Amino acid sequence: MVGEAPAGVDLDSFFGAIRVEWDQEAAMTRLGQLPFFIDFLKTSGLFDAFVADCPPRYASPNAPKKRDVLGTAMLAMLAGHKRYAHIVALRCDAVLPELLGMKKVVSEDAVRRAFKAIDESEGAAWLRGHLQYCVAPLLAEPWILDVDTTVKPLYGHQEGAVLGYNPKKPGRPSHCYHTYSMAQARLVLDVDVCPGDEHASKHAAPSLWALIDRLPRDCWPTLLRGDSGFENEGVMREAEARGLPYLFKLRLTRNVVRMIEKLSRAQEWIYVGHGFQAKEGAVRLLGWSRERRVIVLRRRLKGAVGLSYDDENGAPQLSFPEFDHGGEPCEYSVLVTSLVEETEAFGQLYRDRGDAENIFDEMKNQWGWGGFTTHDLARCRLSARLMALFYDWWNIFVLLAEPRLHREAITSRPLFLSAIATRTRHARQTTLRVTSAHAGARTAAEALAAVAAFLRGLVENAEQSTLRQKWRAILSRAFQALLGGRLLRPPQRLAPC
Repeated sequence: MVGEAPAGVDLDSFFGAIRVEWDQEAAMTRLGQLPFFIDFLKTSGLFDAFVADCPPRYASPNAPKKRDVLGTAMLAMLAGHKRYAHIVALRCDAVLPELLGMKKVVSEDAVRRAFKAIDESEGAAWLRGHLQYCVAPLLAEPWILDVDTTVKPLYGHQEGAVLGYNPKKPGRPSHCYHTYSMAQARLVLDVDVCPGDEHASKHAAPSLWALIDRLPRDCWPTLLRGDSGFENEGVMREAEARGLPYLFKLRLTRNVVRMIEKLSRAQEWIYVGHGFQAKEGAVRLLGWSRERRVIVLRRRLKGAVGLSYDDENGAPQLSFPEFDHGGEPCEYSVLVTSLVEETEAFGQLYRDRGDAENIFDEMKNQWGWGGFTTHDLARCRLSARLMALFYDWWNIFVLLAEPRLHREAITSRPLFLSAIATRTRHARQTTLRVTSAHAGARTAAEALAAVAAFLRGLVENAEQSTLRQKWRAILSRAFQALLGGRLLRPPQRLAPC
């Protein structure tokens, strides 16, 4: 009969004769350790609130349930899928949808159509509210806001796919992702997707100041930090008007180079660690309304310095210059800031900004910022914020298991997510039998069991606690290394998004 499993087959192997049988009735999943993450979502109340606040209201009785659509999108993004078409790989999962309270895994087209039904402004307010809720208890602590932009090349006919700054693939249309993240915690507060030619800071500024204005004054960051491109008069003047300290990198323009040449003649350079020296100065560049404090960092280059160029035939060449008369080749970086800290602090303070690049690398290569695109820009923005939210949830969950180590998805998924789980039911008891082939499977099992015990204790010992209080306790455990083992301070009530 059609649909029946083939009969058993006898095979020969180097071990000896074996028999292979097919079982199409067993309920199983390839993401066998995801139930621990589902327990985390249920105890914290994150997923129920996320679904309840979702804007679309379907009139048709045949329309998919919101929980099914959002659960399908979350499962796909957690599994590392990068295209809507990859959702089909989840359709055979008979375990996880039930645990998430879903009726079924919906199709890729159902997800696309559901996202199209969400008004762009309502969808942005919905996801920004949940991104803010996710980090709210941490905002009472001193924190740094990193702002940066990354480029995503496009290969279709998407809205906003225009030529712009694209260092990896020049001439390829792209989108720009303006991202605002919490340093050290590596949590994304918001992301805005713009056409490829809107990579300048003036296009990021509206979302940046809107994010700041949504927060109470005592929850503002202690520092606004960014790479070159944000050091323009508009951004710095607005930050100064708000009393928000900033630290930006300057481009090496002609006037900046002149200042470096002037300071390089001085002997009083201060060592700031990792081979860097620093010298403080002041400069007023073209377009600036006033003189501002700058910090020049320099580091001697070690080893051979290669210069690449094209010869007269257009063939790439490489040369190694010689430095005589005791010359020392150095690399220079120039920072502009409104901080009043000592010069020694700026070397490490700006080096820490490089961690923001790790977020981009992880989101583009290990999550789905490299895909989940549609023809309209509104759904691209929606999927980017959805992914940022699920990224935050997953990172916090992984920190619950390993509070002193940040794992990127390339290592955390195989360790804490991927495993074969088979579901059995007997005497009203549902059992999942998990089998992981990871070398650290035993360590992961112990860590996940500890997370489950912590969440059970949170439910049983704090029955009268609100969801916000439970969430603050979860973050206190997840970020215990950052907090030095103490509990988070209760933040002020956040302004509505």
